[in-house]
Amino acid sequence: MKLRKPSFRMALTTLLTALAPFFLGCASTNKAQIPSISQMPKELSKVSLPEYVIEPPDVLQIDLLISIPKPPYKIKSLDALFVRVPEALPEAPLGGVFQVEPDGTLNLGPIYGTVPVAGLTIPEARNALEMQLLKVIKKATIDLSLSQGRAVQQVRGAHLVRQDGTIGLGSFGAVRVVGLTLPQAKHAIEIYLSKYFQDPEISLDVTGFNSKIYYVIFDGGSSGQQISRMPITGNETVLDAVGQLGGLTTIADSRKMWISRPAPADSCPAQVLPIDWKAITECADTRTNYQVLPGDRIFVKAYPLVEFDLRMGRVLAPFERILGVSLLGVSTAQAFNNNNNQNFINGR
Repeated sequence: MKLRKPSFRMALTTLLTALAPFFLGCASTNKAQIPSISQMPKELSKVSLPEYVIEPPDVLQIDLLISIPKPPYKIKSLDALFVRVPEALPEAPLGGVFQVEPDGTLNLGPIYGTVPVAGLTIPEARNALEMQLLKVIKKATIDLSLSQGRAVQQVRGAHLVRQDGTIGLGSFGAVRVVGLTLPQAKHAIEIYLSKYFQDPEISLDVTGFNSKIYYVIFDGGSSGQQISRMPITGNETVLDAVGQLGGLTTIADSRKMWISRPAPADSCPAQVLPIDWKAITECADTRTNYQVLPGDRIFVKAYPLVEFDLRMGRVLAPFERILGVSLLGVSTAQAFNNNNNQNFINGR
């Protein structure tokens, strides 16, 4: 008979284990897939965020390090050409970088004049310069090369990742970079530019981290919610997040705060991390001062009495309005009767 009690307990345990998935959902069946609360990064044990993945509307900074055009290159407007002529006049030396004018000419100064060079290759432009300079000097040994093509000006600089996941490169078109890490995006851009340059090389970095955010939500006590969308730097904690917004609101219940952390679609539902605000602020307790990660929702509940008052006000408001209209009608009728009675007395 002594075995009945353990047997009943064992049967009850087996039954509860079998029914647990139906009552507790994914959180109990896949518990091993989610780290425990004690393992979550906190103020004194922060972690580095995963490798950055580019998404709209990030801003990328591109610098074109090697940009040798594929031959035969034809000079275009706004290209920069290096020109050096040792035999130039002493009072008008000719050497340096000259930019091709929008009309396609190269202005060599008032003495030497201008030369049309747009659409010419470098050897053809050298011959055109030589013919122009021989009008002024007897001999012209011209050193001519492309200093910087206007393509560099289109590629170099800040580029916004557009809604379709691409960045624009001026006349070269667009490159899709969404969902790529920085090394992957660098490789993709270089492969694309290789259609126009010989073995191009770029440097790539993110200057606008706009796609990785978290939210701070203040409950309005049944009268809506105040939601703040905050960019993440990888170093924020709960205290930092609330501090950036100037602290808690006047109706916030600091005893009811938590972080809702989303999980992948094929994993468990969002994990809820309770926050002890009083311990964080008054006792410098870091156990619930979690590090904020991209996608986190910091939720602050309103005081229950505030929510009750607002709900009651919403329920009673129609009755108060009806009562007010009724009282107004009664007082108007009484005033009308009093006025008639007074007129009747004055008439007698």
